[in-house]
Amino acid sequence: MKILKKKGFTLVEIMIVVAIIALLAAIAIPNLLRARLNANEGAAIGNMHTLVTALGSYQANQSPASYPVQASALGIVNLTTPLSDPPYIDSVLAGGTKQGYKFTYAGTQYAYTLVAAPKEVGKTGNRSFFADESGVVRVGTTVDGTPIE
Repeated sequence: MKILKKKGFTLVEIMIVVAIIALLAAIAIPNLLRARLNANEGAAIGNMHTLVTALGSYQANQSPASYPVQASALGIVNLTTPLSDPPYIDSVLAGGTKQGYKFTYAGTQYAYTLVAAPKEVGKTGNRSFFADESGVVRVGTTVDGTPIE
């Protein structure tokens, strides 16, 4: 008489595997969220450089040289109009938000300020960024982008 052995996993073995998977997920998920937040902040800095360059190009194309008073001249921040000729920035950035950051612009003929603030602090970014006509992107500690001096 042949005795058949049943093959398979016991409930204890399955529960151990589930516990290991849950432990690995608990370690990995916060790291993935932090990586996304860091990527958004890096992209915001890159977008600030793009905007500073676009404003420099805009100024160079004006006679006499001046910055736009209205953001719609570049298509940045609070803009409802499309980009003018030549196109200074991409259409996504022209909408005023990109990769979890909101970009705001305030300008006069001779000066401007740019602020990039996270749409949801702690979720899309922790830091805000500030730039002016000097072209230097600074890290702000407040949501409104106040530069650290």
